[in-house]
Amino acid sequence: MPIRRTTLAAAVAVATFSLFATAPAFADYAKPPEHLLKVLKAPPPPAPSLDPSGQRLLLTTAQTYPSIERVAQPYLKLAGVRLEPKNRSRHDTQGGYGIPACVADFTLVDVGTAKHTKVALPQGCAGAAQWSADGQRFAFQNAVDTSVQLWVGDAVTGQVKQVPDVQLNPIFGYTLQWLGGGQQLLVKRVPANQGPAPTSGNGPGGPDVQESLGSSGESSTYEARDTLTSAHDEKLFAYYGASQLAVVDVVAGQVRNVGTPALYNEVNAAPDGVHVLTETLKAPFSHAVTYQRFANDVAVLDLATGRAAQIASLPLADRVPVHGVPEGPRDFDWRATDPATLVYAEALDKGDWKVTVPHRDRVLALKAPFNGKPQEIARTAQRFEGIAWSADPAVSFLFENDENRHWRQTRIVDVDQPKKEGRLLWDLSSDEQYADPGNLVFTRLPNGASVVRQDGAFVFLRGQGASPQGDRPFLDRLDLGSLKTERLFRSDADAYEQILGLTATPGRYLTWHQSVMDPPNAFVRQQGERNAAAKEGEAQYASTATALTRLTDPTPEVRQIQKRLVTYKRADGVDLSFTLYTPPGYKEGQRVPAILYAYPADFASAAQAGQVSGSQQTFTRLAPYRLMLLAGYAIIDNASFPIVGDPKNAYDTYLEQLEADAKAAVDKAVDLGVVDRNRIGVTGHSHGGLMTANLIAHTTLFKAGVATSGSYNKTFTPFGFQNERRSVWQAQDVYLKASPFFYADKIKLPLLLVHGEDDANPGTEPFQSRKLYQAIRGNGGTTRLVMLPNEPHWYTALESNEQLVYEMLTWFDTYVKNAR
Repeated sequence: MPIRRTTLAAAVAVATFSLFATAPAFADYAKPPEHLLKVLKAPPPPAPSLDPSGQRLLLTTAQTYPSIERVAQPYLKLAGVRLEPKNRSRHDTQGGYGIPACVADFTLVDVGTAKHTKVALPQGCAGAAQWSADGQRFAFQNAVDTSVQLWVGDAVTGQVKQVPDVQLNPIFGYTLQWLGGGQQLLVKRVPANQGPAPTSGNGPGGPDVQESLGSSGESSTYEARDTLTSAHDEKLFAYYGASQLAVVDVVAGQVRNVGTPALYNEVNAAPDGVHVLTETLKAPFSHAVTYQRFANDVAVLDLATGRAAQIASLPLADRVPVHGVPEGPRDFDWRATDPATLVYAEALDKGDWKVTVPHRDRVLALKAPFNGKPQEIARTAQRFEGIAWSADPAVSFLFENDENRHWRQTRIVDVDQPKKEGRLLWDLSSDEQYADPGNLVFTRLPNGASVVRQDGAFVFLRGQGASPQGDRPFLDRLDLGSLKTERLFRSDADAYEQILGLTATPGRYLTWHQSVMDPPNAFVRQQGERNAAAKEGEAQYASTATALTRLTDPTPEVRQIQKRLVTYKRADGVDLSFTLYTPPGYKEGQRVPAILYAYPADFASAAQAGQVSGSQQTFTRLAPYRLMLLAGYAIIDNASFPIVGDPKNAYDTYLEQLEADAKAAVDKAVDLGVVDRNRIGVTGHSHGGLMTANLIAHTTLFKAGVATSGSYNKTFTPFGFQNERRSVWQAQDVYLKASPFFYADKIKLPLLLVHGEDDANPGTEPFQSRKLYQAIRGNGGTTRLVMLPNEPHWYTALESNEQLVYEMLTWFDTYVKNAR
């Protein structure tokens, strides 16, 4: 059967039945109109990174979309890792959601002179750069056809050079890190003389056998992604996972191996640059969970002697409670203010949030040479979330989180006086946005250790600055004595300006400024005199801004699109909001077809559920669904779809809240006089795909839907989904009610299903879309299924995204804009 290509013009011209019923089972990739393609392929703004010394800015521009040939490269699925065996590069990101983006451009910008230096990148696929502590160099990996190389750049000249004879092994991450100031790197390299990879032999091998001998305990669905399935898989995992640690002197060009090859997962150097925390995976390997849950040995390797001190031997953690933590030592890290002191936590509640105890965790410290008894330095009433160290050993910030209440606390503590009660700094909902104090600002010590930036009795905070009018990022100064803050900077209301970092000059900092009309650019701000008349919440100091970069607009046609923040209420009084985009040339009072996009979010309290997030002042860029604006649609974007209630049972009313969220959004968009009530479509991705299918099944608010990479039968994620913690055996009705698969006979409105063939997200495996399509088809509904070859949970290839835009436009034009 010959393969034919269907153009958009031809598709729209033919009748609905012939358009979709007679399409070939396999077709070439289709493309939307050229004016949509131009915007789709426009380069993204660069990502800025200020060096630790505050002297230089590195602008990193990522490749927009790789080709399908790149995405279709052969790979192995090994216990949660997708690996390309020809060069041992990662075929997926650490989260498993797509192909790692190649760097298209590095540009260095001198903060003092604004001089721009373009870096000549090597052939291949360069990764993100890592600054040295002194800011004089940066290092990055570069994937070529047969290996992953190590490259080092000079921050002054912009010259880069390859470190010869070093083939990196990035399979588990932690691939390279700086030791000390900036002369040495610690890397994971492919072991020498490893020989060829294991072969499967001539036969299919033996059966895949697993067993459970009666021990109880939950196992989260989200732990099982690309698990091992055979003895051959185990051999491949051991072969490709093996790394040799090495110290690279980038000045002298010397490479020195340390220790013996092993399956090193986490590798973390101590502030002294001599001791290295290692987590080494070990057999037997599980076929039920991914490598993050495998048995492992925790040790400290001495880079000078090559000897290792054993810290812990941790068993397979295949029965960790949902939203819980493994028993035994966990969350190992170094104390930044000591040369080599390990800090880690242990659960006092068996790692299970359902257990009631006075303290959930204890925090321990163990000093070099690691052969003594660990000292308890803290206990937390809720789950330990880490410690931020300041340069002052007596001032540290201890974080804990209550998963049951969505609540977090931060205390200022002196870990050297564990019996002394810490001072409560923050005590608020983890969903809180308006009163969010922001995040501590860090700096690097000369030895590379990261500490909270401190100026006498003050530390600094930067945050998004959420408000009822949208985000207005800020920089605050916190007095450690009074615990009061003083606002140094706040973004203007007609722009979106974030803090990039503080320079070495007091009162001087860098920002990343953008507006609806202005592309992102870096500015140097110098703090001026105090403004006694400043209103509460506004900056209490004046500042002057000097442009550091002058990036231009790659898609000026998009500036014709208007957007505004819209607030409204749900029927039960919960505050909601969305961003309304109107198409180019829109005239006030004109009613146009619209598409609603949302992603439901879980909240323990209605107060936080109604808070506005995001900004309408950002430089407008068009994701695939937003490209519908260029075809005459309005977009009801990021509509609030909160699921509010006690995390233990909030999903008892999931469907009712979903419908109330949708009705409130649609009614408001229509009341504004912008949207035609009879021509509204709905779309969403992942959990938003589930939302879309449910709204098509249970409401008549929309004419059609497009659901991408969703999960439509929640009984296949039986140990929880999103914030639902009960298993299907404990809350069967909840699982069934949330699953549109069981209401396929009610889905009579048109529903387009799109899914990546290689979706690695365990909750949204590709069969979910196939089964829903078959169910709708079998019940006489109007549906279409598009499976994108080689694509994971998020679609990566240019051709796949072109197809997605084509399918979405054709579907909505047929069943929404031009619906009879």
